[in-house]
Amino acid sequence: MAEKTRYSDAELEEFKAIILEKLAVAQKNYEQLRDSMMNVDGNDVGDTSPTYKILEEGANTLSKEETTRLAQRELKFIQGLQAALVRIENKTYGICRETGKLIPAERLRAVPHATLSIEAKQAKK
Repeated sequence: MAEKTRYSDAELEEFKAIILEKLAVAQKNYEQLRDSMMNVDGNDVGDTSPTYKILEEGANTLSKEETTRLAQRELKFIQGLQAALVRIENKTYGICRETGKLIPAERLRAVPHATLSIEAKQAKK
């Protein structure tokens, strides 16, 4: 029997469902992080706490930097998931971009935006 070169339409639909579920969660997380960075949920004119304390300002700055990093990471994850959806539509999803072989379904279920097989990823190290 010849080696399988792509996933079936039914398998692609299964992966699409997984990706859409993860995408919805990631977009919700990103929106919460973005709102937190923009201070939508507080610190309006009714906030009378002193903002001149140096230690508090330093902690707030670090917190905002961390939130920004988390938001950037979440956005990158969203973009990876969206690219995976495009590959599903093109029927190229699950094909390793280095080896051209199919990425195992178990890996794709765990990391649905993967573009490299474990072997190709390890070879890059």
